[in-house]
Formats: sequence, C-alpha cells, structure tokens
Amino acid sequence: MNQADTLKKIMDQSRNSMVYSPSPSPSMFPRVICVTSGKGGVGKTNVVVNMAFALSGLGKKILILDADLNLANVDVLLGLTPRYNLHHVFIGEKTLKEILVKGPGNVYILPASSGVLELADLSEEQKLYFLAEMSDLGEDFDILLIDTAAGINKNIIYFALAAEERIVVLTPEPTSLTDAYALIKVLSSRHDIKKFRILINSAHSEKEALAVFRQLALVADRFLDTLSLDYLGHIPTDQKLQKAVREQRLVSEAYPQSASASMFFKLAENIAEEDRVIQSDGNIKFFWKRLLDL
Repeated sequence: MNQADTLKKIMDQSRNSMVYSPSPSPSMFPRVICVTSGKGGVGKTNVVVNMAFALSGLGKKILILDADLNLANVDVLLGLTPRYNLHHVFIGEKTLKEILVKGPGNVYILPASSGVLELADLSEEQKLYFLAEMSDLGEDFDILLIDTAAGINKNIIYFALAAEERIVVLTPEPTSLTDAYALIKVLSSRHDIKKFRILINSAHSEKEALAVFRQLALVADRFLDTLSLDYLGHIPTDQKLQKAVREQRLVSEAYPQSASASMFFKLAENIAEEDRVIQSDGNIKFFWKRLLDL
C-alpha cells in the first residue's frame, strides 16, 4: 500500500505538470499509430510487422505493442518465443524494458499473452504503473505501432481514442467491408473520431482496392457526418507473402523483391515522409496520459 500511495503521488504530480507546463517537443515522444480492423483474418498483424520492418530500414526505431491480449500473435508471425509478456508487468514481476523482445531490423516488440486482463479494464493502480513504464520507454522510439484485436470492443476503442493516427485494414471481401464500416461508425458516432486512414489488403489490383475504398467512402459520406477517410494504399495478393507466413518470416525481409514487399516499402516511405500532424484529439500530448484517463 505504501508503494501504491507513493506511486499515486508521483503520478498526480506528473499529471499536473502535463496539464500546466509548456508542452514538450513532439519529437521527444514516438508517433503513435493504431492499426485495427473490423474483422479478423484480414492480415492486420502481418501488415503491422512488415510495415515496422520497412520503417526500420528507413532509420526509424520502431516499437510494436501487441494489444490483442487474447490472441497475441505478433511473436508467432516472427517466429519468436518471448519468455515474458505484459502479464508479468501487470503482476509486478517485470518492467516493460525487461520484457522487450528484439525483432528483425530495428524493431522491438512488447509481447502480449492469452488470458491477460484487457488494458481498458485495468485498475487505477495498474494504469498508473503502466503509464509510468510507458512514459519512460517511449522516449527510446520514433514510432509506436499498436496492433489491436479485430472487431469492436473496449480494448480497441481504448487505443483508438488515445492514438495519434488510426489505420483501418480491410480486404475486398464484403464482410470485411461491412465490419470495417461498423467499426468506423462506432468510433465516429460514439467517440467523435473523425479521421481514418484506409489500407486495403489482399487486393488483386490497385483498381480493385480503389473500388473497395470508394464503396466504404460512399457509405460513410451518406450516413456519417464530417468524416475523413484517406486512402493509404493497398497490399496485393502474393504467394511469396503466404510462403513467408508459413516460414514465420517477414515477406519484406525474406522476399524483398516480391510484389507485396515492394508495397510495404512504398507504404513505409509515404508514412516516414509525412509531416507529423499534431491533433488535439489524439496527440501524444499525451498518449500515456490518455491511456490513464480513458
């Protein structure tokens, strides 16, 4: 109890300084991108890890937070076997730095584990501890990629509200399109998130990807007010990508000349070259604080 009381006092002071002190430079904190989907099986995690590797090749230090706490699979895709995960952090056995796993390139992973309490359901003390840990860790990275679960639940909304940018991944399948719209509708209508970036995965062509995006944009324009959907690009269907998944390797590392890898590199270049947009609703000012307050 003494430790908890002390931590609360420290974090109360931190909260006050966040509110009343001049904002630190955004470069002191990682750019936070939440990658999510309305439906499982659209290749979202594969997108995250390959995008992370491609960004690391551009000199960025990347941290992946595996936020699918029930079906964690970032480590599985990379062929990693973490000894510790977020569960060990929440029960006080390890710090975040102690559970970090080195991935390919300049990529690091915070592994999750099945059966771990959702971050949105953490106690106040657990959130305080997580906040302190993430604040300390965040300064070491350029970009934080959050790989959420699929669907619509408290944990997904939790990260989507706190993140600086939101990428929704979907495929040309009709169910993927309808589920992506449902996710966007909930985040827009109930939580006032108005800007989303759309990435079409497993498209047979750019034409098909753009057709899917236009369908989504048409429905969103008709039924949702003041919504901004930006087309981020597409990842083509590729046998090399499927082979890389079976081998527990990244297609962008194992088969860099493949069609899908080329698009991952292009996607990373576009993201890296963008000017960072500081938004009042999702600014890292402060992502860590918003995680605590949500």
